[in-house]
Amino acid sequence: MTIRFRPLDPLKDAELIHAWVTHPKAAFWMMQDATLDDVVREYAAFAANPHHQAFIGLVDEQPAILMERYDPAHLELVGLYDPLPGDVGMHFLVAPTDTPVHGFTRRVITEVMRELFDDPATARVVVEPDVSNKAVHALNEVVGFVPEREIQKPEKRALLSFCTRAQFEAAVGATI
Repeated sequence: MTIRFRPLDPLKDAELIHAWVTHPKAAFWMMQDATLDDVVREYAAFAANPHHQAFIGLVDEQPAILMERYDPAHLELVGLYDPLPGDVGMHFLVAPTDTPVHGFTRRVITEVMRELFDDPATARVVVEPDVSNKAVHALNEVVGFVPEREIQKPEKRALLSFCTRAQFEAAVGATI
């Protein structure tokens, strides 16, 4: 299985990701009631923002992953923690499927992290999942994230967690 990422095109990819972000399994994405136009607007705004990028992950050339990268000094976490140089925020979503593959999401988050750390400027990845999203907390731990504390964001109570390059390499047994 090969996984690669390409930039998301807000117009061309909107229909594809609309089905993903509104699926019941994507409840923590908080777009359950989004229309196709809402998705276009949201991702067009991301594309216009120099501090936010969105990507489609292709698994064996088939779209299966939505990944967002953001600068937490400018978005999402402003005023909620003291960012360090090289901090990169991340969100990821695996496309819903009727035929789940054991270990797939673990492979996806590993490749998402590898993609982020492929940028030599990335020193640490920051995540802020909902405190009740136990499944993603377990996945985050597998790739080296260490929870710091709970924070209150406008839309949710979140678990602020960090993963350095060294923590990721130690967790997955690889050097980047």
